Amino acid sequence: MWHEMFVVQIPLLEKIMRTVVVYAVIVTLFRLAGKRGLANLNTLDLTVLLLLSNVVQNAIIGNDQSLLGGIVGALTLVCLNAGLNHALTRNDRLAHLVEGSPTKVIEDGHLILGALRRLAVRPHELDQAVRMQNGDAVSEIQDGRLEPGGQLVLTLKDHEQSATKGDIAALTSRLATIQDTLAVLVAAKPGA
Repeated sequence: MWHEMFVVQIPLLEKIMRTVVVYAVIVTLFRLAGKRGLANLNTLDLTVLLLLSNVVQNAIIGNDQSLLGGIVGALTLVCLNAGLNHALTRNDRLAHLVEGSPTKVIEDGHLILGALRRLAVRPHELDQAVRMQNGDAVSEIQDGRLEPGGQLVLTLKDHEQSATKGDIAALTSRLATIQDTLAVLVAAKPGA
């Protein structure tokens, strides 16, 4: 029993190469599938993700049922992923190739329907995202873009943005100046 657990049934190099090829294919498939799949997994997306792991299992491990073979496959996947993530942080061209670029989905308060169709995002999904980011409607958004990782980045129109502490401090200062000016005028008024 112990012997079967630790004896790799296919050559280690083959197992590593299988893992690298499957990883590259899966990364390419996700890149082609688009940004939406990474942001909001719906029931269909989750089903595909779960089944995908089962489908590629044999492609990675082959006929190898050993514990050591599984560990080699897992270690290869983790190292490959860490290496690619490290490379992406250092090389913008590679990051653009692997991850893609942002896609504008809202401009001046209007949905860009062609972009939504290409991304397979329904308008009500954007409405929900706007509300989750403290907006009331798409019409309040100056522009919105879907990032390669699936995050929706929104910029509110100037008149829709909340006041900052700096805005309140400036307004308080102006009011104090007006109050001081009025007090001087009232004091300078004859008969006051």
